[in-house]
Amino acid sequence: MIIDEFDVFLFDLDGVIYIGENPLPGAVESLRRLRQEKKMIRFLTNDPCTTREKIAGRLKRMGITASPEEIITSAWLTAQYLRKQNIRSAYVLGDDHLKHECSQAGVMVVKGEEEAEAVVVGWSGNVSLYDIQEAVKQIHNGAKFIATNADMSFPTSKGPLPATGAVAEMIRASTGKKPYIVGKPNPFMFQKAIESISSKAKVVMIGDNPLTDILGAHQAGIQAILISNGKNAPFPSPGDYRNPDAVIGNLQSLFDDRVKIKQWNTRDFAWPERIEAGVAGIIFNEQQQVLLLKRSDNGLWGIPSGHVEPGEKVEEAIIREIYEETGLEVEVTRLIGIYSDPDSQIFLYPNGEISHFITTCFECKIIGGTLRQKTDETLDARFFAPNDLPENLLTMHPRWLQDALEKEHAPYIR
Repeated sequence: MIIDEFDVFLFDLDGVIYIGENPLPGAVESLRRLRQEKKMIRFLTNDPCTTREKIAGRLKRMGITASPEEIITSAWLTAQYLRKQNIRSAYVLGDDHLKHECSQAGVMVVKGEEEAEAVVVGWSGNVSLYDIQEAVKQIHNGAKFIATNADMSFPTSKGPLPATGAVAEMIRASTGKKPYIVGKPNPFMFQKAIESISSKAKVVMIGDNPLTDILGAHQAGIQAILISNGKNAPFPSPGDYRNPDAVIGNLQSLFDDRVKIKQWNTRDFAWPERIEAGVAGIIFNEQQQVLLLKRSDNGLWGIPSGHVEPGEKVEEAIIREIYEETGLEVEVTRLIGIYSDPDSQIFLYPNGEISHFITTCFECKIIGGTLRQKTDETLDARFFAPNDLPENLLTMHPRWLQDALEKEHAPYIR
């Protein structure tokens, strides 16, 4: 039984323990049995419009024992994060619960026109265009951008309505800044839930949303179970962080001998926000040395590479990128390979965005131009012997170069 495999059980609330003011079938009995078996329990919610004390009271009315210390809300966690970052003032787009949690953590909630160290986005039906404009102004003036959670909508009897993520996205579009998301799927909420628990304890997360509960747990290295009616189709890739390790219909399945859970093996790559098309070009000189560039964004050496722009062929893209980065005019001589291995093709940018690239790598020949040693994108450019490459080389580029040296081989797909 799953109950026998774990010491700590993390639960989402809405859709797992209850809906509205009513507990879901089997929830009360299952939690009572977990308590009897001396299992540790934590409740995690992205709802920024409540407090831990209110949720504890709500659970008690349903017959579920829970203390406020066992509950983590995105509002409370955001306040803890502000304190951890030594942020003393915040402009808050949220309701009184979020503002209360901030004040309790020693963070002054400022009004419009007052300078703040951070902009905190939660949820309130009273958020106005003025509030959003003020938040944008604060961020442009240097305030940090933080959101309680990234949920774009929440369900109602009238259909989905905008939620915190929708407001944060408006501010992101206006500032070009990405918010730090405190709640699920950020690992921070999961780490906070188990910070006082022994590192030897076995932990599992149980939730109903693959995009927050399952993804977040796996990013934190925790096994994850999805509560589902069976209509959720699995994501195609077996390495997808959003695929649960088990699917159950309700919490009573935790005590069913027939239900098995897979082991989650944490991958070495960060979970990407999007997939992008990229190109790379390997250029040899007459001495069979390869051209490498030292990139200004990370200080690492690498093969000339870049993005495919809308409406552009991959061959056009690499010719353009090489000219922009080096001043050299080239023509494509052959296809070396197409690469998408996430262990080497997922990149974390300085602004916090994470992209998974599918890169088409070509061998190119110089037909004109003059090599520029320094541009806006590069700190240096020079040719190296393939057996004497710099140590601080982008991780995937030795693989590309090795494949290029296999001149009799057909293009690789990796």
